[in-house]
Amino acid sequence: MNHAATARRAVLRSAILVAPLALLAGCVAPRAGASDPQARFMAVLAGHCGKAYAGRMVSADAADADMAGRAMVVHFRECAEGRMAIPFHVQQADGSWDRSRTWLITRTDAGLRLKHDHRHEDGSHDAVTMYGGDTADSGTAAAQDFPVDAESIAMFRAAGLTASVTNVWRVEATPATYAYQLSREGRLFRVEFDLTRPVTPPPAPWGW
Repeated sequence: MNHAATARRAVLRSAILVAPLALLAGCVAPRAGASDPQARFMAVLAGHCGKAYAGRMVSADAADADMAGRAMVVHFRECAEGRMAIPFHVQQADGSWDRSRTWLITRTDAGLRLKHDHRHEDGSHDAVTMYGGDTADSGTAAAQDFPVDAESIAMFRAAGLTASVTNVWRVEATPATYAYQLSREGRLFRVEFDLTRPVTPPPAPWGW
């Protein structure tokens, strides 16, 4: 047997041994966050950092009649690792803008947390603010649900807002649509924004 043939066989044996190891390595070392729907969800939101989008209310609850047909803008204003600050601007009947609301979504040790930062025009906090909830499961890369937390339940009860103690908030982000939804028995509020058409970012929300 000549040396060339021996060398070829040695290379072949090495390839046969290495190939399964490479496949195994690929199985045990996936790309970071690839199997975590909440990490992917936050990455989707962060992908819109700095951009703003127009939207509208798509629900028809009588409690929100004053918002029907109003111009709305969502702004992915502040993006940090594990945290998003997303102001929600609503135009009023007189043409001015209500800039009192900012949605805060953060990563915790247990999952994701949604809080509502409500301010007055002078920047001071509303009496009912920083309420929200934590995810109860991993959700998906496109949607996360936030049942009301104990701290918010206590706040609602103290403010006489007992109907809100069963709130569940939902945030969705698909390639075409960003949606925010509040639901409980007998109550639905939902707004949707067109992610395919950015608009000029609005001014800072009140207090920011």
